[in-house]
Amino acid sequence: MREIIIILIKEFRQISRNKQMLGIIFGMPLIQLLILANAATFEMKNINIGILDRDISSVSRRLVGKFEGSRYFKLTDWFESEKEAEISLEKGDCDLYLTIPQGFEKDLFKENSAVTFFVVNAIDGSKAALASQYTSSVITDFNQELREENINHSTIAMNLNLMKNINIEYSNWYNPELNYKTFMVPGLLVLLVSMVSLFLSGMNLVREKELGTIEQINVTPIKKYQLILGKLLPFWIIGMFDLGLGLVVSKLVYHIPIVGSVPLLFAFAGVFITVLLGIGFLISTITETQQQSMFLTWFFSVIFILLSGLFTAIENMPQWAQTLTYFNPLRYFMDSVRMILLKGSGFSDISFNMGMLLVYSVVINGLAILLYKKTS
Repeated sequence: MREIIIILIKEFRQISRNKQMLGIIFGMPLIQLLILANAATFEMKNINIGILDRDISSVSRRLVGKFEGSRYFKLTDWFESEKEAEISLEKGDCDLYLTIPQGFEKDLFKENSAVTFFVVNAIDGSKAALASQYTSSVITDFNQELREENINHSTIAMNLNLMKNINIEYSNWYNPELNYKTFMVPGLLVLLVSMVSLFLSGMNLVREKELGTIEQINVTPIKKYQLILGKLLPFWIIGMFDLGLGLVVSKLVYHIPIVGSVPLLFAFAGVFITVLLGIGFLISTITETQQQSMFLTWFFSVIFILLSGLFTAIENMPQWAQTLTYFNPLRYFMDSVRMILLKGSGFSDISFNMGMLLVYSVVINGLAILLYKKTS
C-alpha cells in the first residue's frame, strides 16, 4: 500500500506541473457543457420561411399569422411569383416557402376543402424533415381551429357532433417541457468523462517513454499491479471529480433534474471509468509517442461517440451498427446516466449495463496488464 501511495503522490505532482493535462482536466468539461449543450441540438428554431400568397384573404392572412407567431419560424419575405420564390430558395435566403393559391378562402368555406403546398430546401435531409413536420403541424392546428369555429354552421355538423365529446389528454414523462437540453446534457456528461479518462490515461505511460523515465520505473522494486494502480488511480479520481463538476454545472446552469440515486450514478461511473482507463493504458502500452497515443485515442473516441446513442438513437442505426454498439462501453453508460438522472431508475433497471461493463473491465484491463512488460 505504501508503494501505491508514493506513486500516487508522484503522479499528482507530475499532473500539477503539466499545463496540457490541467487544461484537459478543468477546461474540457466546462467547454463541453457550456458550449456543446447549446450547439449540439436537433431542435430547430428560426426556420426562414417565405410566403407566396395569391389569395390575399382574411383566412390566408390568419394562416400566415400562425407561422409568424410560432417560435420555430421566422418570416423572411413575401413573394410575388413562383419564380421569385424559387430563386430565394436557391440562394439560401429562405429554408422553405409556402404557397397559398388563389381562391383558398372560397374553396375552404364553399367546398369544405382547400389546397396549399410548401417547397423545402432538402439539401440537409434531417433539417428538411423537421421543417416539413413543423409546417404540417402549424397547418393542421390552423385547420382544426377553423373547424372548431365553424362546426355549428357546417353542412357536416351532424356527422362531426360526436367529436365535441372526445377530449384527448396527454402527458410527457421524464421530460415534461420537451427541453432538448434535458436529453442532451446527461449525454455530454458521459462524453466529458470519457474524453478526460481516455486521453489522460492514454498519454500517461507514453510520456514516461518520451522522457526516458520508463526504464527507471521498470527496475524499481515494486510489483506490476502496484505500478499500474498507482499510474491509473489518479485519473480515476480525476474522472469522478469531473463527473461531480459536470453534475453541479448541469444543475445550476441547465436545471437538469436529478431524479435517481447520485451514489448509484457514481458507482456506475466508477466501473465505467475503470474500463476507459484500461483502454487508455492499453493504448499507451502499444504506442511509443504521445502523438501516436493521441491519434489512436481519438480514433477510438470518435467511433465510441458515434455508436453511443448521443446524437443518433441506436434503434435507428442499421442492424450491423446496432451489433457493434454492444462492444462500445459508452453505450451502457449513456443509457444508464439518462435512466438514473431522468427516470430515477434503480440498480435492477441498469443491472445488465453494469454487468456488461464489469466484463468489459476485466477483459480490457487483463489484456493491458498482460501486454505491459516490466522488468523487476
